[in-house]
Amino acid sequence: MTAGINNEFKIDLKKKTHLTGTITNRLGMTFVLIKAGRFMMGSPLSEHGRDKDEKQHEVILTKDYYMQTTEVTQGQWKAVMGNNPSYFQNCGKNCPVETILWEDTQEFIKKLNQIGDGFYRLPTEAEWEYAARAGSKSAFANGGINETDCRKDSNLVKMGWYCGNSCVKYSNGYDCSWCNNPCKAGTHPVAQKLPNAWGLYDMHGNVCEWCSDSYEEYPSRKVTNPTGGLSDSARVLRGGSWYDYVQNCRSADRSHEGPDYIDYSNGLRLLRMLNP
Repeated sequence: MTAGINNEFKIDLKKKTHLTGTITNRLGMTFVLIKAGRFMMGSPLSEHGRDKDEKQHEVILTKDYYMQTTEVTQGQWKAVMGNNPSYFQNCGKNCPVETILWEDTQEFIKKLNQIGDGFYRLPTEAEWEYAARAGSKSAFANGGINETDCRKDSNLVKMGWYCGNSCVKYSNGYDCSWCNNPCKAGTHPVAQKLPNAWGLYDMHGNVCEWCSDSYEEYPSRKVTNPTGGLSDSARVLRGGSWYDYVQNCRSADRSHEGPDYIDYSNGLRLLRMLNP
């Protein structure tokens, strides 16, 4: 048994895992194969709720990769780290881990990679958006955007948890009376909403997901395998959260915070590499 791993999970380091379209590692994390391709990153000028930092540009990704089908859960985090930093612990072990720094994600990934069952990292911002879109060109993977605030958006409500539908019954929910939801709100168990066409859940809402990139302005030209900026001053967050407006949960929406920023809405999703 590798040191630091919860004894609930028995790791056979000699076992070889066959790489297929979908793979589940020995910690119960499931990944789906994302084939290399090209797409238009960012949003068109006509998209409701867009921000000026979403300049459309063509991106080419030349390498296949595996993307985790859900956000990392509280149970998965605790199995590796031995603790649960989440504010919404009453949501349960199948809810996304949150209240983590970008720096925390790096320590988690370091320990996970030591297990010997695959090699993991955070996705780049481009890899994240390519997977979130799953071939779509609209604001959400299942269609366009109809609202921008906390009102019911007919497409988002089917795919994600945001300020308009994230009321919870468990204790320690967060007051969301400001967002037309006179209730306590918070995270929800993963994979309760519809997945996108590539089998990924909660790409819109639930928790914001840290990416590997430093935040920078998009280029105007076509780029191949972009990795973001070199500065450590701001890291990219994607997907929106239980707390966010409809417009903040769009595929193209960008957010960024310092690597030492912590919030009840920040979590992660892992990328598994085919060839480290």
